[in-house]
Amino acid sequence: MPLGLSADKLKTMYYTYVLLLDEGCNNKKFYIGSTSDLKERILKHKNNGVKTTKKFDKIDLVYYEACRNKTDALKREHQLKTGFGRGYIKKRLENDISFN
Repeated sequence: MPLGLSADKLKTMYYTYVLLLDEGCNNKKFYIGSTSDLKERILKHKNNGVKTTKKFDKIDLVYYEACRNKTDALKREHQLKTGFGRGYIKKRLENDISFN
C-alpha cells in the first residue's frame, strides 16, 4: 500500500460533513454532522430518514473532512458548529455557493 497505510486503517475512516439545506425562497442553512459511513448517512438524509433534515426540499453535501478516529471527527464537528466554524465553512465555500 502507498504511504505505508494498511487496509485496516483505510477502512476505519470517520467523516465530518456539511450539508446545505434549502427550504425554498433562498432560505439556506447548514447541517453539520459526523459518521463512519458517509455515503449511507447522506442517503439517509436525502430519503427523509433524519428528523432534523427531513423538512428540507433540497439537501446537498457541500463539504467533508476525513479523520482516522471517531474522537477527532466529533471534535471537528463541534468546532464547525461554533460561530467561528460556520464562518470557516462560508469562507471555504465562498466561490462555490452564494449565501445572499
